[in-house]
Amino acid sequence: MPDTQLPLAFSDTDTSLPALTKPPARKPSVGKARRPAPATGPAPDLPAIARLLEQHPDYRVLRRLQPLLHYPGTPSGETRRVLVLDTETTGLDHRQDKIIELAMLCLEVDLASGLPVGAVSVYDGLEDPGRPLSEEVRVITGLSDDKLKGQRLDDARVAGLLAGVDLVLAHNAAFDRPFCEARYPGFAAIDWACSLSDIDWKKEGRGSGKLEQLALHQGVFYQAHRAEIDCHALLAVLCASLASDGQTGLARLLAAGATPSYRLLATQAPFEAKDALKARGYRWDTERRVWHTRLSDQAQLEAECAWLKAHVFAGKQARVNLEKLDARLKYSGRPGALSERQL
Repeated sequence: MPDTQLPLAFSDTDTSLPALTKPPARKPSVGKARRPAPATGPAPDLPAIARLLEQHPDYRVLRRLQPLLHYPGTPSGETRRVLVLDTETTGLDHRQDKIIELAMLCLEVDLASGLPVGAVSVYDGLEDPGRPLSEEVRVITGLSDDKLKGQRLDDARVAGLLAGVDLVLAHNAAFDRPFCEARYPGFAAIDWACSLSDIDWKKEGRGSGKLEQLALHQGVFYQAHRAEIDCHALLAVLCASLASDGQTGLARLLAAGATPSYRLLATQAPFEAKDALKARGYRWDTERRVWHTRLSDQAQLEAECAWLKAHVFAGKQARVNLEKLDARLKYSGRPGALSERQL
């Protein structure tokens, strides 16, 4: 859609869109209750109006997200079974907080097209955390203690959907995966990919990686922060082609799930380099007391090692630690295979 800004004013003689007119106002009769005039004529053709507005550079049209439960077509070759997942929780720490809602969409993805085919299996369940929700969680999720009282996730249904899954997708897998593994250890035996981290949305021309903003970019809106509709929104976003190479987001994440990533630890980095590391996107690990960053592939690793040597260690030789993470470990918080790297 065009990103042209609205002008500050419109000309009275602008005829690029049909003129909208209304009859002259009538003075109300004194002492008489007025009833609304009955509607006359056919109902407006809203889809046609939306299409007309889309043709004008001063307008952008948003449509309400319509979840799809069946995708047309048949696979032209191999497929992969993918699980799109989202959680709502009592807080941010998987070690003490609990899942209160778990939603999953299970579907087949055609490897040739990068698109879903066939039916989508849906599960959305609630679970009583055994303690009152905070006001912040109630506001964000729309859930209440009354809605959750006595609720429990369907363990058999979750296990059934996990059977045969090749890849789990979440929009913030580093958040969702530890919660899911704490509740269902079977999630630890499946490859994961993250639509927030494994796709460089800025490179794809998006100003934000937030799911709501990605959906708006595609012209759809929805009521966010309930797990099932968030899953449908993510699937809609991932079915679109990416600007950088034309493949779908689903295809990109399937490739990411098959490619190891790396956690680079700037071991023994000088204290005065902390601002440069932070600006570069490194995070501070309080337990290991080291700055670290995650890299998606070997090419990024080589480039980052070169940057560290030039900008942190001033061209001097140094040794840093490196963790290699396959898709069974990525976003889990569990450590990968540790090695040293000479800069």
